[in-house]
Amino acid sequence: MAYSRTILRGASLVVVLALLAGTIYWRVRPDPEAEAQASGGSETQAEVVQSVQEQFNTEIPQPVRGVAAVQDTLWISVNANGRAAAIRSVMLTAQVEGRVAQVSVEENQYVGEGELVVLVDTAEFALEVAAKAAALRKTEADYQARVLFDEEIEDDEVRASRDRFARSSTGLDQAEVEHRRALLELEKTAVQAPFGGRVADLKVVVGQLVRAGDELLTLVDLSPIKVELQALGTEVVNLEEGRVATLTVTAFPDTTFTGRIRTINPVIDPTNNTARVTVHLPNRDGRIKPGMFAEAELQARNFPDRILVPRAAVLERGDRRTMLFVFEEGRAQWRYVTTGLENEEFVELVEGDEDWVAPGEVVLVDGHHYLTHDAAVQLVDDPAAAGGRPSR
Repeated sequence: MAYSRTILRGASLVVVLALLAGTIYWRVRPDPEAEAQASGGSETQAEVVQSVQEQFNTEIPQPVRGVAAVQDTLWISVNANGRAAAIRSVMLTAQVEGRVAQVSVEENQYVGEGELVVLVDTAEFALEVAAKAAALRKTEADYQARVLFDEEIEDDEVRASRDRFARSSTGLDQAEVEHRRALLELEKTAVQAPFGGRVADLKVVVGQLVRAGDELLTLVDLSPIKVELQALGTEVVNLEEGRVATLTVTAFPDTTFTGRIRTINPVIDPTNNTARVTVHLPNRDGRIKPGMFAEAELQARNFPDRILVPRAAVLERGDRRTMLFVFEEGRAQWRYVTTGLENEEFVELVEGDEDWVAPGEVVLVDGHHYLTHDAAVQLVDDPAAAGGRPSR
């Protein structure tokens, strides 16, 4: 009986352990769905790893853009701001008193030199001319009666003296003056353009009473148009008349205008340490209006026969040394270089203890920031579109 109890205890222990083992297995066994998800995640992770490996694999050509180094003139420019103004502008005023009989123009209309723009009623002035003409004819008759037989006088001095006396006593000189003045007043009723230009600020209408000196309109000459810039006194010394100016007008941000420096004011304004620089621009279509704001880049000093590369080509690595990549037989070869003068677009390379870049060699300007020396590269127009890493 004692033996049977021992057997029973052992069997019970085996059963308990089997149940415990089954429970543990059930809880820790792999989930088929989780295994599937883990399998998919592993594939995605593998793709990412492969992409990263491809980007940093120096044997897989990376898309880059290159530009040839050139030997050319380096222009150092001066930047300045200012506003456009008419090359010529005049306020036309009434020269006589009267009512406006005709307005021949509208604002922004172009008129040629000598064209009629405003006419004051001529009736009273024409009558005055007629009256002065009649008075002159009467005076001339009186004068002729006084000197009727003077041509028979042989002495020239005596004849001249009698002529002067006759003109004075009859009032012929005064009558001639008054007639010419009346004609001049009649001419003043017609206001004409003193030069070709566009009408601005028209102030009168037909029937309006004007007095001498009243403003009628403004005439502006906009072709060419001038832009008055303010350049720093420390930079204006590098400018010269006749040099090229490249301008951007705020009203036309996508258009670049090219003109030339016409004048440079020799006086520096002490309040802001600037000098006025006037640039002339072609403006036949009248797009640029007086008062428009403009930003200009003015050619200043020039340095011929310099080796130039785009600014984007030049990099600095951790040791703060200046370098760039040169494209050689499908690979990016870095070269340490010494830079000199620069402008907004180009950097000068100067000879020194560093490597040299010859004119015509292709330097990398985009997609090259993360390259290593001797990495395989492929020249393309757009590294980003080709799957590369564009510049920062």
